[in-house]
Amino acid sequence: MTGRAAFIWDDELRKYDFGPGHPLAPVRQQLSYRLMRDFHLLDAENVDLIAPVAPATLGQILRVHSAEFVAAVQAASADPGAANHRRGIGTEDVPAFAGMHEAAAHVAGASLAAAAAVAGGKYDHAVNISGGLHHAARENASGFCIYNDIAVAIGWLLDEGFTRIAYVDVDVHHGDGVQSIFWDDPRVLTISLHETGRTLFPGTGFPEEIGGPGALGTAVNLALPPGVGDEEWLRSFEAVVPAAVAAFEPQIVVSQQGCDSHLDDPLAHLALSVDGQRRSYQHIHELAHTHANGRWIAVGGGGYEWLEVVPRAWTHLAAIAFGAPIAPDTDLPVGFTDFVMRALGRTAPARMTDGRVIPESCWDGRISPENMIDRAVLATQKAVFPHLGIDIDDWHLN
Repeated sequence: MTGRAAFIWDDELRKYDFGPGHPLAPVRQQLSYRLMRDFHLLDAENVDLIAPVAPATLGQILRVHSAEFVAAVQAASADPGAANHRRGIGTEDVPAFAGMHEAAAHVAGASLAAAAAVAGGKYDHAVNISGGLHHAARENASGFCIYNDIAVAIGWLLDEGFTRIAYVDVDVHHGDGVQSIFWDDPRVLTISLHETGRTLFPGTGFPEEIGGPGALGTAVNLALPPGVGDEEWLRSFEAVVPAAVAAFEPQIVVSQQGCDSHLDDPLAHLALSVDGQRRSYQHIHELAHTHANGRWIAVGGGGYEWLEVVPRAWTHLAAIAFGAPIAPDTDLPVGFTDFVMRALGRTAPARMTDGRVIPESCWDGRISPENMIDRAVLATQKAVFPHLGIDIDDWHLN
């Protein structure tokens, strides 16, 4: 189903770095890029490696962030000691560092390059694993995120004339920044599947959050309890996301592909495997082809088990986007495993699977009120489906 695809990358992206010990370490992307290289994914004739043309401009950043916030970032960028904690800068989550404005603008520029690649019609899909900074809000930094590269890219797409953009966020944390920035904009459908805010940062993303008065139903939140595994998570996705996207009829799909929903992630409490995450990427790929003429922009996001999980997950993502999916039982290339041992003194995973067998479909149309997962699904369906013109009774089997 894939035609031409773009992968956005340059070494400057590693400068988005909060320093030693911070969970959002650039090594996550660097190992992912190395694994993609060792699988020769970037050598395919239909794939182009594209460097960001330029950082996002001030005007593009100000499209989604306030002037006061951008000024605060610039001040801390020039002098980290001047960090404004009231704007979320200089905190434990978002430490101030010299050059932070330029580094964050470069990440936003990479997501803009992905958006331009797809919007221009030359590419069906574009992937920027360095993006996905979905917590940054209009007025402040938050959750490891300075500028919201996703919102910058979506804002640019809107200004280019797109009028229906579906954003799907599968990070374990609620995509609160993107939701808040487009809360009142009926042209953007924001969908987030995440661990409930009752047990995880940022404490938002409940079913009743459905958008502003002029955009009711365009914020879709599926808040899942801790411990949810592959089949339960995929059942929830299949019960909500395809129907919402189909009803919205998007011209383009933008997805945030945080892989911190994995069982081994140290910062959250869901229990997916790389195999379940791989299936979610296939679902989003299919949604883009079914409803958006194949137009798909995928960005990275969270993921803090940076050797065992992130490289395999995002290599599966890229392989699916490039039309060359990797079979789960494939061994990791010897070049990669040797490199990891030499560079890090660690043993890399042996295969591209966690050994889970994932059913083709997990949603059967039936709801069990006694089931905690089904109650979460039903709460979301009841909150947003009527606003999207979806008959819940038709969507369920009796």
